[in-house]
Amino acid sequence: MKKRVTGIGGVFFKCKDPESLRNWYQQHLGVKSDQYGGVFMWRKNDEPTHRGYTSWSPFPEKTDYFQPSEKAFMINYRVEDLENLLKVLKDEGVQIVGEIQTFDYGKFAHIIDLEGNKVELWEPIDPAFDAYYKEEDGNF
Repeated sequence: MKKRVTGIGGVFFKCKDPESLRNWYQQHLGVKSDQYGGVFMWRKNDEPTHRGYTSWSPFPEKTDYFQPSEKAFMINYRVEDLENLLKVLKDEGVQIVGEIQTFDYGKFAHIIDLEGNKVELWEPIDPAFDAYYKEEDGNF
């Protein structure tokens, strides 16, 4: 089997006012963002000519996206071969939430960890981001 987790794909957290918080982070810490949050670009160690992306996103306090977890945060992990990983995790007794969702920028699935945290697994298609973000754009 390929590697399970290859890195952090994103950090998502609930807050009272996502727009104001995104603006605060942009003003004071230079985190560029849009309505979805910020995206940090980096280079892959094993393939330095290829870029990878990590998302940072404040969510509305009342979002149901983190359910069934009631926690105020959710971590997104980059993975290889999501479909096979889910089969292995299911065999290991890990709770899978919902079905795999596929978008032009990758596949997503959710699991619940030992303490009830919802965890997002992402098999990215990094080149899909390359059309939107340029290296000179700082953290985009």
